[in-house]
Amino acid sequence: MATPGAYQEHLPAVPSWLNKGDNAWQITASTLVGLQSMPGLVILYASIVKKKWAVNSAFMALYAFAAVLICWVLVCYRMAFGDQLFPFWGKGSPALGQNYLIRRAAVPESTHYYENGSIETAMIEPFYPMASLVYFQFNFAAITMILLAGSVLGRMNIRAWMAFVPLWLIFSYTVGAFSLWGGGFLFHWGVIDYSGGYVIHLSSGIAGFTAAYWVGPRLRSDRERFPPNNILLMLAGAGLLWMGWSGFNGGAPYAANIDASIAVLNTNICAATSLLVWTSLDVVFFGKPSVIGAVQGMMTGLVCITPGAGVVQSWAAIVMGMLSGSIPWFSMMILHKKSSLLQKVDDTLGVFHTHAVAGLLGGLLTGLLAEPTLCRLILPVTNTRGAFYGANGGVQFLKQLVAALFVIGWNIVSTTLILLAIKLFMPLRMPDDELMIGDDAVHGEEAYALWGDGEKYDPTKHGWHASSYGEDAGQTRFVNGAARGVTINL
Repeated sequence: MATPGAYQEHLPAVPSWLNKGDNAWQITASTLVGLQSMPGLVILYASIVKKKWAVNSAFMALYAFAAVLICWVLVCYRMAFGDQLFPFWGKGSPALGQNYLIRRAAVPESTHYYENGSIETAMIEPFYPMASLVYFQFNFAAITMILLAGSVLGRMNIRAWMAFVPLWLIFSYTVGAFSLWGGGFLFHWGVIDYSGGYVIHLSSGIAGFTAAYWVGPRLRSDRERFPPNNILLMLAGAGLLWMGWSGFNGGAPYAANIDASIAVLNTNICAATSLLVWTSLDVVFFGKPSVIGAVQGMMTGLVCITPGAGVVQSWAAIVMGMLSGSIPWFSMMILHKKSSLLQKVDDTLGVFHTHAVAGLLGGLLTGLLAEPTLCRLILPVTNTRGAFYGANGGVQFLKQLVAALFVIGWNIVSTTLILLAIKLFMPLRMPDDELMIGDDAVHGEEAYALWGDGEKYDPTKHGWHASSYGEDAGQTRFVNGAARGVTINL
């Protein structure tokens, strides 16, 4: 039977190796992951923080998204997915030339060999061009950086952040990505990180916590009272994050195959279960459900399933959701209040709990629950299985633990060195006078053209008509050269 014309080779744009369905799905998945960051986390950060930090928080995410892309194509992609320089790092080089981007995608160091030198698993070569893979992996790098930002919102010097983004991407993210995904030593050892439980979430949680320590805390008034400025908008950002996770985990197999379908279903099952468990615990212990708590539970469920989304059964996704809705809840609500270290470090959005704890939990649970048949669909090491499936499964759990320790150690050291280097040239924390004012002092802009943060309406200060309140007619209030906005009394 002849191949339909739509699927035949049409040179030069449609070579014989191109699978249009895989390529379409990979670009769609990339876009879904991109929407998680821009505008998903931009909206979430802008609305979940105190009003005076809405612009700054959104801008930190926006800047990171753009800066990561340029660094990614200039040098970082091939450090993470190119030829090996060290067992944990690839050779940096641009991914910009047409000859490189239009050829068939490949991860050159991913060929896995038996001990006798024969090939156990062939090199990863998706059926689409390199450009699709470069863009897909960029979105993973970008969201990692933006998640890290959640730990230092509300006080980090914006210039220090602008310097930190490219340095951390180069010296920290690419190491984890190459080691676990790009054909590094953890990849060939058989560690399972299906879609970034370690590369993305454990890294961002540990690096964020470390950064929060070195940057220093927010003002005491902000630490004691930091209410969201728009909970409904926060839910919109959270919704983009949840729905975008289908591309996050569904795109990890690099193909529109059955493993992608399993991953998408498991992702949503775990997120829903975790949200319900977290909300139930809020009701039991605090007497009422919390919308912010529900978002946190959603997040921990999505993070927890990520390292094993395509290799665990759907009943296991429910188990993981129950644990991700309870263990991070305990660490955030109970342990945090009793630990002097956790109290000392001002992790603004609790990224340590929602990403480091949940990511570690997911990685370890994958080492217990990874199902052999599903593992054969995607993993390079044959006969991989979780500890609950016997045989060599116990070794898998040990591998997951060792990999987690490597990721934790590397991120603590690299983040510390990067921030100490930046500190030689500029302060990491904003001065107190800027911290008192917020967005208006840092950017000359405010999220809402109303009156000051936390102030009640005072007609003698905010009124328009001088005849009524003794002020000059038509006077507009300015702070640091930026309009504070006016209120018209009718």
